[in-house]
Amino acid sequence: MSKSTLLPLLADGEFRSGQELADVLGVSRTAVWKQVNRLAEESGIEIESVKGKGYRIPGGIDLLSADGVLDALAPRPLSLLSRLAVLDSVDSTNAEVLRWAQEGGAPGMVCTAEQQTVGRGRRGRQWVSPYASNLYLSLLWEFSQGAAALEGLSLAVGVAVARALRACGAAAVQLKWPNDVLHDGRKLGGILLEMSGDAAGSCRVVVGVGLNVAMPATAANAIDQAWTDLKTISAGELPGRNRLLAELLNELLPLVADFEQQGFKHWREEWMALDAFDGAPVVLHTGSGELAGIARGVDQRGALQLESTTGVQSVYGGEISLRAAQ
Repeated sequence: MSKSTLLPLLADGEFRSGQELADVLGVSRTAVWKQVNRLAEESGIEIESVKGKGYRIPGGIDLLSADGVLDALAPRPLSLLSRLAVLDSVDSTNAEVLRWAQEGGAPGMVCTAEQQTVGRGRRGRQWVSPYASNLYLSLLWEFSQGAAALEGLSLAVGVAVARALRACGAAAVQLKWPNDVLHDGRKLGGILLEMSGDAAGSCRVVVGVGLNVAMPATAANAIDQAWTDLKTISAGELPGRNRLLAELLNELLPLVADFEQQGFKHWREEWMALDAFDGAPVVLHTGSGELAGIARGVDQRGALQLESTTGVQSVYGGEISLRAAQ
């Protein structure tokens, strides 16, 4: 018995007796009891046990379904998708897709998972990834013109994520340079791009997106910054995770397919309208020190425009974090 067999039987949040579960799964009631406890321990999912009623997951659980996602894709994104893998657990969806790239995987491959055991954010930070609570996806694409043609890609991905969230009813989302998704100043999601191949020629890029959907309180204790989730900002009216994933792919697949021809200039105006720090005093923290000034948006290459007493300078991506000046 595994998560994939037991969880769907409890996903609707209704009570299922031990005998009912045993009959469906073809095991003993004792085996059901052991597996329920093991499932709760391994996944962190709350499973309620009531004598005379059985087992249930309070409020139910929204499991990912490849068919549910595929049914909601628009025609062009569906034609660009070469593979959709919905995994139970993985170290990191980005790491998994990087492995596919090394094995010659085709552009348009997408990996998502119920849980990441070693989820990664920028600068090697941990990305808290509890089971069946949030959304973690990675997309593989191939580009022929090298890294220079990809300037501003992470910012364009942010715009695509904001569009998908808007389509699911999540308004007032903003973006923080270079790759954070915010709501009311709190982190809602993040973007992580990783490249393999020739930086001056043909290369493969993994576009990773993580979104907080319904973060359990027990997992939230591991987050070291101000955060929020879709459950909070939507007052409990959550979009289904399958619909959310489909809306993300409806935006991301055409974006990566067209980006070499369009460039970031196609996305710049929309990014500027979503800029959480436009006109704000900020401090950029880099490996070599700090830069203070006023954030004045980005140029057509995606470089942050930082105004200081010496003028406006362009700051490019890298190991840079941006904080509002105190």
